Amino acid sequence: MKTDPNIKIVIIEDDEVIREGYTVLVGRGPGYQVVNSYTSFDEAAKTIVNDAPDVILLDIELPGTSGIAAIPKLRKMLPLAHILILTVYESEKIIFEALANGASGYLTKNTSPAKITRSIREVMEGGGPMSVNIARMVIRSFQRNPDSPLSKRETQILELVVEGKGRIQIANELFIDTETVRSHIKNIYFKLNVNSKADAIKTAKQNKLI
Repeated sequence: MKTDPNIKIVIIEDDEVIREGYTVLVGRGPGYQVVNSYTSFDEAAKTIVNDAPDVILLDIELPGTSGIAAIPKLRKMLPLAHILILTVYESEKIIFEALANGASGYLTKNTSPAKITRSIREVMEGGGPMSVNIARMVIRSFQRNPDSPLSKRETQILELVVEGKGRIQIANELFIDTETVRSHIKNIYFKLNVNSKADAIKTAKQNKLI
């Protein structure tokens, strides 16, 4: 049973300015103690067990082992610790991978310091805090038509199209080439029986495919 009144926090973030900023912003709150910070999971793995954190603030994009891959490793090393993702990534695939791997919450880096500290306490109380935009994305995914003719990748691409992103932006975000994006969009049009982006978006929304 926890006897220390302070919530012990470890931060894993490779950006020095952001890491130090979180250390100050979170650590100055009453009841919060940042016991250590690391630039990567690989660095943290050497001594984090000795830190015995209650909550780990974890970035996704880290040198070496990614944040996503680090989650199950951290859970095995520290089964009682709560892992709170704090990242710039809002990709549905990454969000669900993080949650499926055992993250307790998911916040984006534009989250206010007050919300971050509240979220740390919330995970300690059994909650699953998320940024508003992340929560909306998760809810929307459960509201989709389960009989969608679109594949997961096609749905992902269509959602990026809805956001106004072009083929090059989509290719860069999904780490695929533009010709693959073009092929997926062609398949989307065929499956939805439409001939334009506007009609594809309209049909998809009407049928709760996105």
